[in-house]
Amino acid sequence: MQTFERLSKILVKNYKIDPTRLTLDGPLEELGIDSLGMAELLFFIEDEFKVQLPFDPVALPTLGDAVCYIDGLLAAQQVTETPVIAGGAPPAAPHRPV
Repeated sequence: MQTFERLSKILVKNYKIDPTRLTLDGPLEELGIDSLGMAELLFFIEDEFKVQLPFDPVALPTLGDAVCYIDGLLAAQQVTETPVIAGGAPPAAPHRPV
């Protein structure tokens, strides 16, 4: 499932927003999400996408901006995860003679 669909599910389920109103260029503000609702949405995003959002506030004026931001967090998370080799163990550190 793509980010837009997953985020849309959150908005429909938790904010009772008509799914036909959800478009990438639609302002979140026009969906009736106030500042408290936006703070809650960030918690829902962390739970759904298993990402850690930074403490610094981020401007997400449209649903498309939110999707791009989440996709960026997911991509950064994949890059920073420790690679695992076929045997299931992380790669060994190179041995350096003392």
